[in-house]
Amino acid sequence: MPVPSVPAKSIRVAILQYPESSVSGAYGLLELLQTANRVSEARGVDVHFAPTLISSDAIDDTSHPHLDYALVLLPPGSRSSCALPTSPALLDWLRQQHGRGALLASACAGAFILARTGLADGRALTTHWALAKDLQAECPAVRVQADDILLQDGDVLSAGGVMSWVDLGLEIVAQFSGPSVMRELGKILVVDTGPREQRYYRQFRPARHHGDAVILRLQNTLEAAYASPITVAQLAEAACLSERTLLRRFVKATGLKPKDYLQRVRVQKACDLLEGGNAPFETVARQVGYEDVGACRKVFVKIMGLTPRDFKKRFAAAPVSTQGLRQP
Repeated sequence: MPVPSVPAKSIRVAILQYPESSVSGAYGLLELLQTANRVSEARGVDVHFAPTLISSDAIDDTSHPHLDYALVLLPPGSRSSCALPTSPALLDWLRQQHGRGALLASACAGAFILARTGLADGRALTTHWALAKDLQAECPAVRVQADDILLQDGDVLSAGGVMSWVDLGLEIVAQFSGPSVMRELGKILVVDTGPREQRYYRQFRPARHHGDAVILRLQNTLEAAYASPITVAQLAEAACLSERTLLRRFVKATGLKPKDYLQRVRVQKACDLLEGGNAPFETVARQVGYEDVGACRKVFVKIMGLTPRDFKKRFAAAPVSTQGLRQP
């Protein structure tokens, strides 16, 4: 007598399409979860995702039938989407889903909508590194940690960059279907499932629209003469300020002390040289103003999260293979 099959556990997933959200991100999450279902079925894992694309307009429509979801996903959005107001109906719906046990998850700019619910107050969220200051300014009760690509704080999950919906989807698969399903799914999608951080990809883009013309001139000085030894005393003298006043105004305008600002300028220049050239790190370190190569390496690892060697392996341009291509 045949043994009856056990019905798969169904995980109802809402993928929210809000104004200026990423179409590729929404449909990518949909197809990723559908592919995970096929992997689970082949492996005999009794978990089945039931993803649905939902427009925020439908949620605003009170006649739309509302279901309960185990997962609500907010895909990436454009930079301008962060400035768009979020409808009270959508925020209420997210709070209701969370109150009924849903895990809320965001990628990139989707974190702004998640943060506006108030459900992330006191919790850690990540978003695209270029949006982190805007998110922290708008939602000061949230602990924005933009070095992370993936971050979970209880039943709130967030991912960092524009393409981080892939990381988000893989993490969801790992949690509900198991790590082995996630790893096989990564192989099918040809995606690296190893751990990584968003700071690997971060570029130094300091605040320049702060309204302090004196500090802006000093920023220009540091960025032009980064390879030279520059002290706070020299900057204060150039600005006709006391060192104490200079430090206060510089930190207020840029969020960094002059020493830390100079370090980040130098590390960014080192990244550019490592990505685009073949010079050894010892040469690069001296080109950006470090006489002590070991000190430069230590600062590089602290800021970028990778050794210079690993950074070059990951980001330096590799020659494109033409093997097998017909030559003219």
